[in-house]
Amino acid sequence: MAHYQYRAANQDGAINKGQIEALNELDLEAQLKRVGLSLVSVKVLKQRQRAIKSLPRREVIDFFFQLEMLVRAGVPLLASLGDLRDEAESPDSRNLCGGLFEKIQSGATFGEAVAAYPGVFSTTNVSLIRSGEVTGQLPDVLREIVRTLKWQDEMASTTKKLLMYPSFVLVVIGGVVFFLMIYLVPQLVGFLTNMGQTLPLQTKMLIGLSNLFVNYWWAMLTTPVLLVVGLLSLAAAVPSVRYKLHQFQLNLPYVGPVLKKIILARFADTFALMYRTGIPMIEGLAYCQDISDNLVIQAALGRVRERVLNGAALSDSFAAELLFPSLVIRMLKVGESTGALDASLSNISYFYTRDINESVGRVQAMIEPALTVVMGLLLGWIMMAVLSPIYDTISKMKT
Repeated sequence: MAHYQYRAANQDGAINKGQIEALNELDLEAQLKRVGLSLVSVKVLKQRQRAIKSLPRREVIDFFFQLEMLVRAGVPLLASLGDLRDEAESPDSRNLCGGLFEKIQSGATFGEAVAAYPGVFSTTNVSLIRSGEVTGQLPDVLREIVRTLKWQDEMASTTKKLLMYPSFVLVVIGGVVFFLMIYLVPQLVGFLTNMGQTLPLQTKMLIGLSNLFVNYWWAMLTTPVLLVVGLLSLAAAVPSVRYKLHQFQLNLPYVGPVLKKIILARFADTFALMYRTGIPMIEGLAYCQDISDNLVIQAALGRVRERVLNGAALSDSFAAELLFPSLVIRMLKVGESTGALDASLSNISYFYTRDINESVGRVQAMIEPALTVVMGLLLGWIMMAVLSPIYDTISKMKT
């Protein structure tokens, strides 16, 4: 963005002076035109360029959606980007559209222009756009990109829901335990010790545990955080540790299978899209390998790609990996035999998407009664440890 000082004329010919921020002089002229002014002269006061590192997924979806509608309606690509630049609501979106406009105006292709913004456009989307330009299917490719990005946004939301709910439950249980051990139990300890009798084992255990919480609460709060930060830092620095961590994620009870289905559904959807738009199978597998965040899946897709390069059938290459379920292998074989591999992959994505939503619902339904059982057992143990000596004292008084 740059800061400009301008002189502009209104419809009556009167000169207006002012200062405004704009991407460039074309953007400045467009802004003035929207308020009924015609640019007469301009002077740059301050040049301030800010690289676009990323955009929210929703803004990227809106960009592709609006661009697809304009291009499909027959508006030239350069004019479409100009319209999007003029109508952009956020500075980053306007900066992005203006940058793409300038690059294409300077002679770059649309694929080359979007490749200059790796933080906004993934390598998969860049490849799809280039393929759409070559084959003349750019509107269709943009529509598929919008559909895929919306689907990925839904899967990201599902993943957060799957991981956040158990985390919330653990925080709730931890908060209750801390309250009981640090505040409630010490209030009862004085009463129990004043009774002047030998305390049963469960009461001694409760008092000891409460003292541990009271004296070392700071260690109990900081140690898990330090362990998690240390493990993540080690995983980021050592690939073998990161691989083991990703393998552990896939093997987690209940949560692991759902995460695996999410990764496989994304792979199937992306691979189908790239195959449908004419990208060679080997390149498609390489791109799908890059978009997978899990190193275990990445390594498996890499071995599949090597087998296909050596002449093996796609379904046989996947069958050699025990990581992929029989459903994936079966659908790939059907797609190869019928010549409709993209349709088979889309069926895999559809099946897993539906199964993911159902699995997340089941996991959430299981967590709620599990929380009730854990809280019931905890409270029952505390009540037994507290009431047991009181009951013994009352019994002795009766005798």
